[in-house]
Amino acid sequence: MPGGQEQGAEPSCEDLRRRIISCQKCPRLVQYRQSVPISTKRYPGQEFWRKPVPGYGDTKGRLLIVGMAPAASGGNRTGRVFTGDKSAQFLVSALFKSGFCNQPTSEARDDGLRYIDAYVTAAVKCVPPDNRPTLPELENCLPYLKEEINCMPDLRAILVLGRFAFESIARVLRSTGFSLSGSSFRNEGSLDVGNIRIFMAFHPSPRNVNTGKLSEDSFTRTLTGIREYLNETS
Repeated sequence: MPGGQEQGAEPSCEDLRRRIISCQKCPRLVQYRQSVPISTKRYPGQEFWRKPVPGYGDTKGRLLIVGMAPAASGGNRTGRVFTGDKSAQFLVSALFKSGFCNQPTSEARDDGLRYIDAYVTAAVKCVPPDNRPTLPELENCLPYLKEEINCMPDLRAILVLGRFAFESIARVLRSTGFSLSGSSFRNEGSLDVGNIRIFMAFHPSPRNVNTGKLSEDSFTRTLTGIREYLNETS
C-alpha cells in the first residue's frame, strides 16, 4: 500500500502508526536518524524518510515477525521496515517462497509488496548508532510493540530475528503476565507461551548471511516449521 500503511488496518492500529512516526521520545535516536549518512549518489533525487519506522503487513494475520531496528539505508531511508537493503532481500525472498508475501522483493513503500497472514516490525522503531539501541531506548519503544501485538487478534506465532528481538518479546510477554524464565534464544529453536509459539532465527543481516551463520536452508526450515504449525492450528 503506498505510504507503507498497514494492510487493512483498523482505525486504532492506523492511529498507532501515526503516533510511532511522530515519536520524539529518544533524543539520541532523533538526532541520529536525521543525520546518519546515506549515499545521495547511490539514491539520487530520493527524499529519505529519517523518521521512526512502524510495522507493516496484515494485522489480521497469524504470524508476527520481529527484527531489531531499521537500517540506515533500509527502513530509515525508505520508511518501511525491511525494505531497500540486503537484510530485506534475504528475508522477503524467503517469505515469498514460503507463501507469506506476494513478491520476492522489498525495495520501496510503493512497490506493491503485500504480506500474507503476516505482519513485520522491529522492536526499536528508529535506526540506532552502531546498530546498538540502549536499554532506555528499547523501554521507550516496547509499548509500541505491545500495541502492535494487540492489533493482531488472530496472532498464533512470533518469529524473532536475533537475540535482541527475542529478549524484546520476552519483556513484552512478561509485562502481560507470561514468564519465559529459563528460556533462551537459539537459532531454529521454538517455545510455547500461552497459545503463541515463538520461533527463533538469526537476524538476516549481511554479516550473518555472508559468514554462513544464517543459511537459506536454516531459515527455510524455520519458515517451514511455522507454516506447518499454522496449518495444524487453523
